Parts: sequence; C-alpha cells; structure tokens
Amino acid sequence: MRSIFPSRGWLTMAAVTLLVATACAGPAASVAPSTAPTAGATTAPTAAATQMGGNVSIIASWTGAEQDSFMAMIQPWVDANGVHVDYVGTRDMQAQLSNAIAAGGTGLPDVAGIPGPGLARDWYATQLGDGTTALKPLDFLNLDEYKGSTPPGMAELGVASDGKLVGIFTKSAVKGLIWYAKAHYDGTVPASFSDLEGMDAGAMGSLWCNAIESGAASGWPFTDWIEDIVIRQSGPDVYDSWVAGTTKWTSPEIKGAFDMMVDVINKSDGGGTKINATAFGDVGGGLFSDPPTCEFVHQASFISSFFTDQSGAQPGAFDFFVMPDINSAYAGALTGGGDMFGMFHDTPQARSLMAYLTTVDAQSIWAARGGYISANTGVPSSVYKDDSDRKAATALQNASSFRFDGSDSMPGEMNQAFFDAMVALAANPADEDNILMSLDATQATAYGN
Repeated sequence: MRSIFPSRGWLTMAAVTLLVATACAGPAASVAPSTAPTAGATTAPTAAATQMGGNVSIIASWTGAEQDSFMAMIQPWVDANGVHVDYVGTRDMQAQLSNAIAAGGTGLPDVAGIPGPGLARDWYATQLGDGTTALKPLDFLNLDEYKGSTPPGMAELGVASDGKLVGIFTKSAVKGLIWYAKAHYDGTVPASFSDLEGMDAGAMGSLWCNAIESGAASGWPFTDWIEDIVIRQSGPDVYDSWVAGTTKWTSPEIKGAFDMMVDVINKSDGGGTKINATAFGDVGGGLFSDPPTCEFVHQASFISSFFTDQSGAQPGAFDFFVMPDINSAYAGALTGGGDMFGMFHDTPQARSLMAYLTTVDAQSIWAARGGYISANTGVPSSVYKDDSDRKAATALQNASSFRFDGSDSMPGEMNQAFFDAMVALAANPADEDNILMSLDATQATAYGN
C-alpha cells in the first residue's frame, strides 16, 4: 500500500484541520523547546503573551468518536500556542507509517500514534537517508518524572536499548474484560473460564460476539484473546518468554491457547465469516440488537464508547467482569495496552505537543468524555465519565500481575504475522496446526536470531 503522505506538503490533503486565532497582545517571541511542560506535569498550558504558531501534522488510528475526543484533548494546547494542526485518522496507520519509513522518511508526519513498543524500538533503530533515526528520541522530557506519572513498568516500554525514551503513552486500556448487556445478563461472575465457556447461550443463540476487521491491522482483537488466555493458563513467565521469541508458537502452552480460541470461534455469532467481515468497533451490535444474538463480548476497556456511539446502547445499559481465571496458580493476572505517540520530526511544535500529551489535564479531558483509561496515574477517579471506565482503572490497580499487550511488544514482522494468523484462524479453525507452524517460521527470522 502506498503511503498517504507523499511529501511534507501533505497539508493540502483531506484532513481534520484546527485553525486557531493567533491575535494576542505582547512582544513577539517564540516558545523555546526547553520551555515545554515537563512530562507528567499536572498543569495544562495557558495562552502565552506571544504564541508559538506554526504547524504540526499528526496521524493516529483514532476516527469517529475517538477522533473527536482526541481533538478535544489537544484543544487547550492549540488555543495556548496558536498552532495549526492537521490530523489524519486511519486504521491503516501502521502500514502507512511503515511504507513512509521504507521510502526514506518522505512524507512522515511530525508526530504519530505508534502501534506498540516493538515497532517503536524498530523505528528508532531504523536510519533514514540523512543518517538520523526514523523515530526521534524524546530527550527533552524528564524520564524519571514521566515514569513516576505512569503505572509501574509502562514508561519503560517506550525506552530503547540505548536508554533513550522514544515513545510516550497517551492512553491505557485494560484487556480481558467480558462485557454483557444488563437487560439480558444478571452480572454473575463465573468461577472459572471453563464455567464461562460451558454456559448455555439459550435464546441468545451464541455465547460470543466477535469482530476483527480493522483494515491492514485486521485480526488484532483475536491477538488480545490469545494473550489473555496465555497469561491465565500458563502464567507471566511463559507469556514473557513467548513475547520475547523464546517459547515457540507450536509449544504446548501456546497451542493450548489456540485450542481454546478455536472453541470460542465455534461458539461465536455468525462464525468466522461474520467475525472477519465485521469492523471491530461494531462488535457490540449483537449484544444490543432486538433480539440479541450473543451473550458476551471480550474486549478492552475502550470499547464502551463504541457500544454507545456505534451499537446504539444507552449509557449504563452494559457492564463487565474481568475474564475469569483459567489456572488458579495465576489468579488475578491481567493484560493491558496503551496508545503510544512518537515524534518523526523534531520541531518546537512537536516537542511541545508531545510533552502536553503526558499531562494530567490533557488526559483528564478524554477521561471525562468516556471510553478512556488514562496512562497518567494522577488523573483522579472522579474525572471518569463512565462507571465502567472507573471500574476498569480499579482493575488495573488491583492486578496480581500485569503484562503489556503481547503482539504490540513483538517485532513488527511478528506482530503483523500474528494479526494475519488470527484472520486465517477465524476463516478456517481446522488449519490451526499449519498456522502455528507458519508463526514459528516467522519467529525464527523476526527476532534477528
């Protein structure tokens, strides 16, 4: 796929544009990069006597309601600095950025969402034709203060092997949540995942609704399923070894997770054909249709906003419980994720925006709009719009062991192969063994072994 960013002159493309008034009294001066807010700071910017001005280009995966919330999140920064923002939201972000980097960096935006820590490290290690790294180091941020503002271990995921911070988290997500419509389920938490899988869907028809279409990233919701099963079935040590490329995909531990995934597919509304054809954000359709077609949805905390914005659910009409244990030895294990941002052009505007995105005030704006769990632990629980978001944040705090999204922590080649394998598994569960062997083959090269 050709990048949608043919040159730095991409500002003429169709994009969401924020134009802010720059008329302001005071002497002419610019905000120097060194005066950008400290990472983890609690104070949003206020309008300076003279605004920074200029432009910043952004690409991220957020569209629709999520895009609206991101725009609301950065509006105070825009107002304070008088910066012209051009934003493109696309579900093909990973492919487009990868293509631009492969083309020598031509057309890269100033800042962008990064699909995960693995790609952040890959892109930082990639040199462009001018000898610079594709992803720029964030040396202007205070790493210790940033670490102190995030959940334990999260900030380190954005640190490269040379100790440089190359990506920051603007949003976190608690995974392994089992969602249901209150009108059709009383909220009883099954004692184990085996009990959950053994439930009779009754009039619902199917136990699960699943949807994994997401453009070039199609398949990722099923990677979350596999990760949640692995950590609950085999524990965090096996999870870490697998993510690091040591435990093979054909190992009994990982194959066992795929076996359980096949059972889930077989109990899903519409089977693999519908799963692959349905956009991930529409997964709640079967929960809230009349009549409903499934009992449960497995998805991360962010899905609540999609239930209301795309599936017609009323706020408060749904709830969740954390995915039950599989092996009691690993009770309370939890996976999660987060949306990273990185900088591809080192400009004053990009530096200032990157620093602002880490702040309590910035992240509180999205938290108050719903469908969001802050990556900054300073955001108070009272800010969250939805009880479900507040409940997910509490689950994150109480996890006995927490691991970041496995696919996002893998090298880019392995990450994409995992996505593709999930599409193939949904389409043909009987091909499980061949799919696992193919993943082993990718693993042998993706980690540079």
